[in-house]
Amino acid sequence: MSEQFREIFGPYKEMSVRYDRNQEALWCYFKPLRSPCLSPLMLGEARQIQKSVISYFESGTGQEKFPVKYLVLASQSPGVFNLGGDLGLLVNLIEQGDRDQLVDYATGCVDFFYLNSINLGLPLTTISFVEGAALSGGLESAISCNYLIAEKHCQMGLPEIRYNLFPGMGGYGFLARKLGLVRAEQIITTGKVHSGPKLYKMGLIDILAESGKGYEAVNCFIRKHRRAANGLRAIQVVKQQYNPLIYDELIDIANIWVDTALKLDRKDLKHMARFVYAQSRGGITAEHRPHGTHLVRTRQDRRIPHPETSFPLVDNNGNSILYERRKAFDRRAVEIMQVGN
Repeated sequence: MSEQFREIFGPYKEMSVRYDRNQEALWCYFKPLRSPCLSPLMLGEARQIQKSVISYFESGTGQEKFPVKYLVLASQSPGVFNLGGDLGLLVNLIEQGDRDQLVDYATGCVDFFYLNSINLGLPLTTISFVEGAALSGGLESAISCNYLIAEKHCQMGLPEIRYNLFPGMGGYGFLARKLGLVRAEQIITTGKVHSGPKLYKMGLIDILAESGKGYEAVNCFIRKHRRAANGLRAIQVVKQQYNPLIYDELIDIANIWVDTALKLDRKDLKHMARFVYAQSRGGITAEHRPHGTHLVRTRQDRRIPHPETSFPLVDNNGNSILYERRKAFDRRAVEIMQVGN
């Protein structure tokens, strides 16, 4: 492994990179220090990975035998892919009326998503692997890749309309090109969070794996893709030629998003703050989960969503819970609204 190739691996604080030599796949993981959202640091590091891969290819060594045929975007946060924009930062910038910083942040997102969508302009294939919740910019980053592979229990949505905004970093363009204008606007204007099976049925998810089997599904996909990689990558190019995603279009929409964000009133910002709280907890609020789903469980957080739950039960980690060890139930978890299936 050359020194220039090693530069791709960091060091990073909010991203992690590993290389699968057998599959010629570069796995890039979101690794948030705090909230599982697209912080400026995470965006900068994700872009640096992209630049390093491009730089290596453009070097003489990289062009002779490029060792990266697949770039997989995944997450190291249990139960969460990514919850989108750094809302705490965005609320502050909106309150301060700081248009320049909002434009810089939006442009960073667009740059990251756009390069994913055109497979970095290189002879490789980009794949997003979603094991949990993907909201707002998290979903935009997932659908920006050439292929989206997700596990059945995943939850995805674009809830921006709930605080009077819209997904402005590529969501409309990515959805419209994959699902059509009508379906794209339905997803955006309702703000619902949808389950993996429903999104697979819509055609947004390319491969839906059983829960816990997503990693195997990604590797299986890569093995099959490699058998006809030359033809399949040519189809990628044809698809991008036939229905191209224009960078300037994304930037124009991002500027519309900035102008719209600066028009939010106090009520909108207060509602937006609820999502900031959800991001800080690393999950989806009860109001925005698909009906019938539960909060992500860990060994430290075993809240029981319904008072009538019977024991014993098994949490998401496969651990048996014999009895309720808290007298009070989590009222937030009980208030589940029917916002999608």
